[in-house]
Amino acid sequence: MKRVEVKLSLPVVAPLLDVIRELSVDLQKSLAAPQALHDLDQDFRGAWINDLLASQNEDLHALLSLFDGEFFTEGVVAFDESNAEPIVRACTAFRLQLRERRLKTLSDDTLETGEIDMSGLDEEVRKAFMCYLFLATVQELIIQHLDSSIIGS
Repeated sequence: MKRVEVKLSLPVVAPLLDVIRELSVDLQKSLAAPQALHDLDQDFRGAWINDLLASQNEDLHALLSLFDGEFFTEGVVAFDESNAEPIVRACTAFRLQLRERRLKTLSDDTLETGEIDMSGLDEEVRKAFMCYLFLATVQELIIQHLDSSIIGS
């Protein structure tokens, strides 16, 4: 089994985890990408959304479980075939929430290129933007370093 371990800087990552944990409270109750599904029967629609929400919560748990007590001792997170795909999806959910809730003032181009004067951002937006970039980096690490078969491609 292929495994990637990454050593992270605790002083840099810890404040970003606070942002992720705050967002996780809302994401446990609502979908990151709400589904209209207006054409469906109300009961079927409810069941479908509940299933999507349960799956999203499993993905969020997979990502958050990387940052357990061991992480705070050693500063290392590990990706492998058992957690790669759920973590990529969880990163996407968190990035969507950051974009919609805390980074609306930034253009999509700025979010994707990361080219911005950080000193011009207030503290909350700066932290949200750094979290957005961190999650994008996690996704890139998984995609670049793990077999495409692991992430379902």
